[in-house]
Amino acid sequence: MKSDEVIHHADGLPQPQLGWAILTIAIGLIMAVMDGAIANVALPTIARDLHASPAFSIWIVNGYQLAITISLLPLASLGEIVGYRRVYIAGLALFTLASLFCVLAHTLTLLTIARILQGFGAAGIMSVNMALVRHIYPRARLGRGIGINAMVVAVSAAVGPTIAAGILAIGSWPYLFAINVPLGVGALVIGIKYLPYTRPAGHDFDWMSAALSAAAFGLGLAGIDSIGHDEGAAIALAEFGGATVAGFLLVRAQTHVKSPLLPLDLLRIPIFALSIATSIASFCAQMLAFVALPFYLENRFGYSAVEIGLLITPWPIAVAFAAPFAGWLVERYPAGLLGGIGLLLFALGLGALAWLPPHPSFIDVAWRMAVAGAGFGLFQTPNNRTMIAAAPRERSGGASGMLGTARLLGQTIGAALVSLMIARFALDGTRIALLVAVCFAVTGAALSCLRLSAAGSRGAEHVRVTEDQRLRGE
Repeated sequence: MKSDEVIHHADGLPQPQLGWAILTIAIGLIMAVMDGAIANVALPTIARDLHASPAFSIWIVNGYQLAITISLLPLASLGEIVGYRRVYIAGLALFTLASLFCVLAHTLTLLTIARILQGFGAAGIMSVNMALVRHIYPRARLGRGIGINAMVVAVSAAVGPTIAAGILAIGSWPYLFAINVPLGVGALVIGIKYLPYTRPAGHDFDWMSAALSAAAFGLGLAGIDSIGHDEGAAIALAEFGGATVAGFLLVRAQTHVKSPLLPLDLLRIPIFALSIATSIASFCAQMLAFVALPFYLENRFGYSAVEIGLLITPWPIAVAFAAPFAGWLVERYPAGLLGGIGLLLFALGLGALAWLPPHPSFIDVAWRMAVAGAGFGLFQTPNNRTMIAAAPRERSGGASGMLGTARLLGQTIGAALVSLMIARFALDGTRIALLVAVCFAVTGAALSCLRLSAAGSRGAEHVRVTEDQRLRGE
């Protein structure tokens, strides 16, 4: 090992180091993404066992999401400074330790604190995982590598509730968190040995910008959540006001910074900015569907929880097939075109689900789920690859952080909109939520196709040429 602990690989990692490094990334992502979903299923059980009110128990979920929200971009910036490997391993270690605290927590207060710590650990994992993928895979195989990464994220999010229901059927809620401990320890052992070292950036961490970023994103998403839960206009306005002030101060502070924590420099790249907007719209549609579908299938058609879990399964299976295939396609066809086709297919599946017949069979539901999943899988890989490849290699951390922030922002908006639809429209709220999801998916398709025309601009063409040179190793 060199004294500065930096190993540079000209074009990805050699085998078998590449395989082990990707396994570490996959395990960490599975735990971080799935834990964002499983607590929702267990929330009533946890509140009952710990003798807590439903209003307070919601912090088991909100605390986790809030911790990720406020720390994602700062940790991505820190990864550029100290190395992506160090941030990832530290996040994985914290997540694993916090999972053990969740198992041992005997009061709701302790469990909430443990979940917040879990959220910070998950942010460490999510903030730099895509930057690590860029250094792990050879340039010519980056699309396929991002496809596998996208598949892991999408499948983990989709199957999380089903797995949680299965664990709760045979055991108590602490087992939901206990399973992370051996997985986390195993991933740490592998990651310490095989994850690549990267060259650290030559600038200091911007603590003031990190605090402003946390305030802007934290208060902004809290305001969205307040609207979704109908907590009153005054509270939402106060949160949005605080977010606006913090955001203004953050943008002003970041405008003339060479390597900003908030990657405004990357947002000036047309293709990158359009990819971010596409990602927000698509994940908003995805979360609208994920939250609405269980209520839709149960209340309107009378399916049981087990049946609902089985009916949703074709979605992640379709993603598992489509995402790696899209990684192969994006090395041959424009990402804007593939993303547009994928999101239109996604919209078609969601629309078909919204207009199920009065007495649908399992096949009626399953093929619609598969169409939606295939469309989302076809979109996600090209979109992620475009975002990562459009950024300079030394700004991979900022691009990875923005990718995660876009996903989280879209999911938060989607979940809040479902709550709003159900509160306002009762039984028809879930169907309306699915139709709103169709609108977001179509909007995302339009934004994705705009990248085809953006590729003709001078700045975007430079990005495309630079990317092609990287892929050829020039």
